[in-house]
Amino acid sequence: MPLGNGDIALNAWVEPNGDLCFFIARNNAWGDDLTSPSYGAYGLLKVGKIRVSLLPSPFAAGPAFHQQLHYRNGMLEVTGGNAKLRVWVDANLPVIRVETSGHAPAQLTVKLESWRKTPTAYLGTDTIVNPPANSITWYYRNRNTEIPMLINRTIGASVEGKGLISKNSETLQSQAPAVAWHVRVHPLTAQETTPENWLSHLRQQVAATDAIPEDKAWIAHETWWRQFWERSYIFITGGSRSREVTAGYLGQRFTDACTSRGEFPIKFNGSLFVVDSPYPKIKKDKSGAVLSEQPITADYRGWGYQYWFQNTRPMYWAMLASGDFDLMQPLFHMYTSILKSNAAQVKEFYGHGGSYIRETAPPWGGLIKITPEEGGNYTKHYFTPVLELSAMMLEYYAYTQDDDFARNTLIPTADAGLTFFFEHFPRKDGHLFLNAANAIEMYWKVQNPMPDIAGLHWVLQELHRLPPNLTSPEMRARWAKLEAELPHVPVGQRNGKPQLLPCEEGQTLRGHNQENPELYAIYPFRLYGLGKPDFEVAMNAFANRKFKGGGCWRQDPVQSALMGDVRLAQTYTTTDLLRRDGKSRFPSFWTAGFDYAPDEDNGGNGKLALQSMLLQNGGDKVIILPAWPPEWDVTFRLFGPNHTIVDAQVAGGKLVHLETTPPNHRAMLEPGSGWTLPPESK
Repeated sequence: MPLGNGDIALNAWVEPNGDLCFFIARNNAWGDDLTSPSYGAYGLLKVGKIRVSLLPSPFAAGPAFHQQLHYRNGMLEVTGGNAKLRVWVDANLPVIRVETSGHAPAQLTVKLESWRKTPTAYLGTDTIVNPPANSITWYYRNRNTEIPMLINRTIGASVEGKGLISKNSETLQSQAPAVAWHVRVHPLTAQETTPENWLSHLRQQVAATDAIPEDKAWIAHETWWRQFWERSYIFITGGSRSREVTAGYLGQRFTDACTSRGEFPIKFNGSLFVVDSPYPKIKKDKSGAVLSEQPITADYRGWGYQYWFQNTRPMYWAMLASGDFDLMQPLFHMYTSILKSNAAQVKEFYGHGGSYIRETAPPWGGLIKITPEEGGNYTKHYFTPVLELSAMMLEYYAYTQDDDFARNTLIPTADAGLTFFFEHFPRKDGHLFLNAANAIEMYWKVQNPMPDIAGLHWVLQELHRLPPNLTSPEMRARWAKLEAELPHVPVGQRNGKPQLLPCEEGQTLRGHNQENPELYAIYPFRLYGLGKPDFEVAMNAFANRKFKGGGCWRQDPVQSALMGDVRLAQTYTTTDLLRRDGKSRFPSFWTAGFDYAPDEDNGGNGKLALQSMLLQNGGDKVIILPAWPPEWDVTFRLFGPNHTIVDAQVAGGKLVHLETTPPNHRAMLEPGSGWTLPPESK
């Protein structure tokens, strides 16, 4: 079961003999050798694994055993007879707390179970601190000497508790039996020049945390989670699978909260919840002979350490409507840092200004020089991410009206991306000509690909909507000039009907993936959709899309909702939010799909699709119930632009309650097809 405080996360479980076990993960626990197979599969490491045992154990398997994860306060509770065990990662402090109470006097043992004991080409070993001084302390020291972000990065923790003494350097045990225990685990990841400095840092952290009374820490912890859940919600009843869809939405939002307040964004391929596997990764030759067996430890993840923007975005677009603006900051911080450092390489490689982000980038960024003559591949000529990042920031501003964010983050990011595109590519017939750019991973090195052309149109359009006090006349004049140089969004005739195209017409295309790049003009760059011009052009493209389906990173659930297709949106969203990994007990650990379990793309897209069925930002108006099935009753609170909060209830196929905060923002709402706004309450 998952637990976390946004930075520190656990996979926790109780074994049949009653032992509590948990893997500890940290948002910034980057390993040292990032050249391992599968794109650096050992990049983000676990901190370690802990086993807690009571003797005799009241939590052994049997009719009295009960294990429950409480979303409402981020806590795992285990009961056995009259005994209770409680595990929580403090929402406000860097500590994991394990408490037992109510049982007959028992002996307690806490043990570190380290698997990094023998160095490999990809991983070093844990160092166990000795003498232990009535604690267990260990660390993993990064061996990388070339990448500044990794040099001297040290990952570890200390375990201690009142009444516990050292049995050896990896084990604590109770001095005497007792009816209650409180174990504290203090993880720390820091870049320190020596291990001694790291240990000094850790001791200071432990002292500061332990100085706060536990009862006060628990009250503050519960307060954080209560405010999080009161911020927004969706509860569906009636109709097919509604309870399971609600549970899937809540589960994804819970795991997002557990993992998205640290230094770095959520990893799409397992987040902080990957675990070990008894089945090794086997490589065979053509004859079937085994060439190598690679153990699947809790440090391993398919698709590795890099951030793939197209896979990272689903969780973050969905945070706008849920009002989780604080959880978006690590994404913005990492990518703006990458943009700044990449700008120097753009200047060095190409001799011009601006910056962009590679589709697949390590957390410290970096570019490779690419010329139009070079052969194509999935991500080499792929420049779209900086435009989508800008679009997300523009939407973030629309929701929050945060002027400081606009001046210091949004505008510099968008301007860097626009400058890159308009200085990097040539002109043809007086218009910008993207002569060798990918239409995402699907079509390589095409001319004027839809994702980039739609992104440029959308970003420039939305920049013009910013309040004049945030920009300058010079900025607006330059953006207007760029807008005048844009080529048209690719549109052509198919079966006698106009529709969006993946790139400029007249090219021979060879697909390399299962994507529909023409639909980027619907999402993420919302040039087309409900209530917007040329809706038929977008609908034709959506109906004729080559690849159809939901799950993982597929965008059909979101796009079907944005097009107002009620039944298709319901089907796809239900599929996404029920697509659990059959090997995992937790129902919102999603199956790997094209990624790695638990697949965060799947849950992020399902969450965004469900929100988009209920509420859509149309710029000057907000559409309520644009794609909602009338047989699903629902109570929801979601956010809209300009500090708007919408509280509504659907019952018996009617919108029976509607309230906005502030009240005058009700005038922004427009009902979806077939729905009527209820009378205003007096």
